[in-house]
Amino acid sequence: MGQHWLTDSRYLARIAAAADSTDADTVVEVGAGTGLLTERLTTRAKRLIALEVDARLAEALRARFGESANVTVMEADVLEVGVEEILSAGGGGLPYVVIGNLPYFIGTAIIRKFIQDRVPPRWVIATLQAEVAANMAAAPGRMSYLSVETQVFAEARVLFRIPPRAFRPAPKVDSAVVRLDVHESLDVEVDDISSFLALARAGFAAPRKRLRNSLAIGMRVEAAEAEAVIARAELDPGQRPAELSLEDWRALYFARRATAAK
Repeated sequence: MGQHWLTDSRYLARIAAAADSTDADTVVEVGAGTGLLTERLTTRAKRLIALEVDARLAEALRARFGESANVTVMEADVLEVGVEEILSAGGGGLPYVVIGNLPYFIGTAIIRKFIQDRVPPRWVIATLQAEVAANMAAAPGRMSYLSVETQVFAEARVLFRIPPRAFRPAPKVDSAVVRLDVHESLDVEVDDISSFLALARAGFAAPRKRLRNSLAIGMRVEAAEAEAVIARAELDPGQRPAELSLEDWRALYFARRATAAK
């Protein structure tokens, strides 16, 4: 599955304008590709690290930006290198921010990598499949597991949509630019974030079903046991998982803990 390169100057300019980095920030561009966004970021970033996994493209980027003292091109798979390694290799440091036109098939994995890292960025601005961006920023009523997982770590906002014609080659779906401002602390107060996310994942096991049934399927328990957890959390078992807020999932988490401890 190939990458779709954003080539429309109007949208590139809007993305660059949304990147409100400061002189203190190291800017990490993921998937620099042909350098069209990189070119715009060079005038805004005091220190820019352009990541590109394709050796041919990385070499072309080095040739293009070799005389730019504030730019370092790093040939690497973003999912295979640590954040501290990226910053060190690029001559950057903390704080840092992340921006990029991300491949559809690994976009969520890349965002997860950064916002859940031990040293997260201040923000991430990413171009993704529009449906994925909307899921990340969804409010209760339209939430998915991705909504919960993302919003625990960051405030997500869809900035604008981009039509297929703005890319080469043109994808078959719309794209959107999403901004994630990473929380200084988790947006839910729980003692084990991994267990909290596991419960939320279980709750969305059958998202079209009522919460009672979906949670039972995900936890692999009888519906009556799931309903007891929901009752302890003072929630409606007839709700759909998509209707719950982060605080509702937190209530379910502690209700589950209390039920399991009995």
